[in-house]
Amino acid sequence: MEKIRVIITNNQKAVKVPTGVRMLIRRCCHAVLRMEKFEDSAEISVTFVDNEQIRELNAQYRGKDTATDVLSFPMGENGVYDINRDTGAKILGDIVLSMEMAMEQAKRYGHSLEREIGYLTAHSMLHLLGYDHENGGMERVRMREKEEYVMTQLGLPGTTSYTV
Repeated sequence: MEKIRVIITNNQKAVKVPTGVRMLIRRCCHAVLRMEKFEDSAEISVTFVDNEQIRELNAQYRGKDTATDVLSFPMGENGVYDINRDTGAKILGDIVLSMEMAMEQAKRYGHSLEREIGYLTAHSMLHLLGYDHENGGMERVRMREKEEYVMTQLGLPGTTSYTV
């Protein structure tokens, strides 16, 4: 049976991480991998940061000097991943999530912080698996449908339509 390892680190003090969020993130990672029929062992790193930290990363890696909600750093390309020599697991990559931005967006969209964190995790997991929405079109719609499918699986369905 495949083993999924999700390493979660909290590098911020702006928002208290609610009880159960770490388990939610793990469940979300598992749900995306199941949906995508990813059957190998995998490692994912998730780091909580504040708006200033994510702004710095966004400027450094994407040339956008602004805070964002989540950044994905895929370690694989075209389904080929680095392998952890100790465990044999495929290293999918890193997810960096701004807890401040997640809190702001949860308020803005009128849902729970848990729903927002779950959604951002599902979104980033799809990026780690090679999905991209930057060019819009059908890829963006397909990605949104997959995100909402996972959220429904986790019992956190959206309250509004996902149409852009």
